[in-house]
Amino acid sequence: MTNSLQKRANILQDRFGLKTASYLSSGAADLPYDISERLRAARAQAISQRKIAKAETAGNVVNAGGGAALTWGSSDDGLNWWSRIASVLPLIALVVGLLVINSIQDDNRAQELAEVDVALLTDELPPDAFADPGFVQFLKATR
Repeated sequence: MTNSLQKRANILQDRFGLKTASYLSSGAADLPYDISERLRAARAQAISQRKIAKAETAGNVVNAGGGAALTWGSSDDGLNWWSRIASVLPLIALVVGLLVINSIQDDNRAQELAEVDVALLTDELPPDAFADPGFVQFLKATR
C-alpha cells in the first residue's frame, strides 16, 4: 500500500516539476546570456540526476542464474492475478471475435455457392448452356 502511495507521490512530483519547468522556460527568453547559460547547465545536471534515479527503478529485472528476465510486475505493484487476467481479457476477446467473424464469412460464402448450385441444377437449361459464349451474349442483350 505504501508503495502505491509512493508512486502517486512521485507522479505528482513529476507533474509539478513539468509545470514549473514550463513556467521557467517561458520566461527564460528575456534573461541575459550568462544567466541563461547557468540555467541550461543546471537543467542538464538535474536531468542527468533524474535519469540515474529512473534507471534504478525502471523495471523489475530478475537475475535467474546466467540470464535475466523482465517480470510482469510484482505483488508490491498492486496487480494481483485477477487484474492481470483482466488486462489480457480484451486480447482474448479480440482473437475470439476475429475467429467468429471468419467462421461466419466462410458459412456465408458456402451458402452463396450452394444457392448458385441449386439455381443451376433446378433450372430448365443444362449447365453447359451457361458456358456457351453465345448464351452470355444472349443474356446481356435480353437484359
